[in-house]
Amino acid sequence: MGSSSSERVVSVSARGQATVPKEFRERLGVDAPGQVKFVQTDDGEVMVRPITSVTDRRGVLSGETDESGRTGMEVLAESQSRDAADSRLRGKETDSEKTTGDEQTGGSVE
Repeated sequence: MGSSSSERVVSVSARGQATVPKEFRERLGVDAPGQVKFVQTDDGEVMVRPITSVTDRRGVLSGETDESGRTGMEVLAESQSRDAADSRLRGKETDSEKTTGDEQTGGSVE
């Protein structure tokens, strides 16, 4: 590490938890409690980056599946499909199914 870098040794618990030293939390602008993400670079270095917005979470579940082997997108699509079917059964229209009164009746509504 260069002269402007700092190093700290921290313990990792049996549950895989480690405390980010206050000095680094302050530099990263991470409040406690807060969240950071670990990023491995192409050369094998591991970097810690702060989570500052929802978009920082993009990709955190990439490649992850549930117990049935479905990705998050597949689970979401199935859920949306079920919701649309439930709405149709209850006689409600989903946003994609809504049409104007003229289209439903074939003419003007009187």
